[in-house]
Amino acid sequence: MDPRPPLFIGSDIFRVSRHARGHPLAIPRVSLCIDLCRAMGWLDDAVYRDAPIATPDEIARYHAPEYVAAVQRCERDQKASEQDGRRFNLGVNGNPVYPEMFRRPATACGASILAARLLRGPGVVYSPAGGTHHGQRDRASGFCMFNDPVLAILEMLDGGIARVFYLDVDAHFGDGVQQAFHDDPRVFTLSIHEAGRWPMARGDDPAAVPGGVDDRAGGAARNLPVPRELNDTEMEFLIETVAVALIQEFAPGALVVQCGADALAEDPMAKLALSNVALWRTIDVIGPLASRLLVLGGGGYNPWAVGRCWAGVWATLNRLPVPDRLPAAAEEVLRGVRWKHRRGRTPPEHWFTTLADRPRPGPLRPEVRALAAAALRY
Repeated sequence: MDPRPPLFIGSDIFRVSRHARGHPLAIPRVSLCIDLCRAMGWLDDAVYRDAPIATPDEIARYHAPEYVAAVQRCERDQKASEQDGRRFNLGVNGNPVYPEMFRRPATACGASILAARLLRGPGVVYSPAGGTHHGQRDRASGFCMFNDPVLAILEMLDGGIARVFYLDVDAHFGDGVQQAFHDDPRVFTLSIHEAGRWPMARGDDPAAVPGGVDDRAGGAARNLPVPRELNDTEMEFLIETVAVALIQEFAPGALVVQCGADALAEDPMAKLALSNVALWRTIDVIGPLASRLLVLGGGGYNPWAVGRCWAGVWATLNRLPVPDRLPAAAEEVLRGVRWKHRRGRTPPEHWFTTLADRPRPGPLRPEVRALAAAALRY
């Protein structure tokens, strides 16, 4: 890795704006990560960069211009027409109209594009606002207006990086990124996600559906649909057996990691059982395998789990020790969080006082071994 310190990209828009009331993403996530990192003394102005708002033309590098215009129109009018709802999936299906519905995701895109530009040379960049991996070229999908990982990868390719490897450890299949680079030999995507969870289609043969173990996107992808209750031991096995092997064989000029926190045991929208330590170890293991590393956020619907996890990702990138007990300033940040979900009514004490979860090891099940063997079979 380059000796220059990692850079952190953020924005106050993630503090002052919220998704529509009641939306699963109407919780502090990026702002909580930033506040925790600052409270820990880990984030000073020398390594912090403010994210620009991506322009419509920059977003249209991938997305259809008429779709970009429709998102802007919905923000301006604060409503989606029946036509925009039907054609672009706006204002429906978990993609609500809210005051910053263009500016907020456009800022996440601006952060990812800026990160790609900062990685013209060797280095590490962290943008927890990124990772909106479900966005489609001409419609919103899965809480994602735009697809910032795709825009970052395109910017890398445009900047002369010949090969980019994309690893997605979100609990949900990274469908939008895989679709964007289907059959493109310059980009390899590997998604580790919960089997059968949206957006995986259901069919008679689970292995043959999009996101299934046999879905290789023309050879440019691998998918590991893991069973429920995936534990730390199994995640470590998949990373060290499959991810490392595929990355080394592909020999990318850059790695992009989507580090969604919804695979953690505390997340309410998935059924996996990882500790945040397992995701930190993933970053630690694969980070050195390319000279450029971009780490993005992604899913995550428990604010304490997301904030603690993503702050720990920043510590991992900087090789900073995580204390067993948080200092008072960081504990105060966590105690200030409110979450109306039933799990937020009586949060356990360690959500306030620690950053690292207790590791969650377990048996290495035969079906997980079989997934690894299938992914490595040519």
